[in-house]
This record gives sequence, C-alpha cells and structure tokens, in this order.
Amino acid sequence: QVQLQESGPGLVKPSQTLSLTCTVSGESITNTPYSWNWIRQPPEKGLEWMGVMAYDGSTYYSPSLKSRTSISRDTSKNQFSLQLSSVTPEDTAVYYCARRDGLYTELGPPEAYDYWGQGTQVTVSS
Repeated sequence: QVQLQESGPGLVKPSQTLSLTCTVSGESITNTPYSWNWIRQPPEKGLEWMGVMAYDGSTYYSPSLKSRTSISRDTSKNQFSLQLSSVTPEDTAVYYCARRDGLYTELGPPEAYDYWGQGTQVTVSS
C-alpha cells in the first residue's frame, strides 16, 4: 500500500520561504515510471499543479511558479520536498503531494493521480 504524508509549518510569514516534505511509504521514489507531484488548492479555487520530480530526479515546474519553486529529494528517507520562496498571502492553500504513473508537466484530471497525501494547510500571514 502506497502512502504519502505531507509535513511542514502551517504558518509562514510573507516574504519567507515555504518548505514542505512528502514522506512516501510502500514505493520507492526512484522507481520507474512514477512521478511525484506537488499540487495546491487555494481557498475557494481549483487545484493548481506546481511541479514534479521524476523517478530519475529531474524536475519540472509550472511556468507561473518556476522562479520561486524548487523540488528536491532525499532518497535515503524516500522523501521529496517543496520550497516556495517569497511567499505572499496568495500562496495560502492546502498543499498536496501526489503520485502519477508517467511524467506530465500539467495538472490533468485528479483521477490521473493514483495516490495523494491528505493535504496540509499552509497560511501565509504576518
């Protein structure tokens, strides 16, 4: 059984960097053909795809967030992480990590992701 679990601060101050980690169990993040995604949902808005790390460690980002986003991994812990810099209140959202079969650089339908974390609320406020 594959499980994903997000962790990180629930409150971040404006201009700071948001850092979240997704811990994966039941599947290695280095196994082909899976990709590991970060997705967020602001209040009363739809899902927004932020970026992805492929099984080989390559990364791709949403063009609208590329300048502020970084995804990294720790294969020894089977974790991948998100960093979003220079946050503003508009970055307030529920943040999810999710697995997808294959590598895609767009959101696609939610059912395209076979495993999701439970989501973690991040609020940007002073």
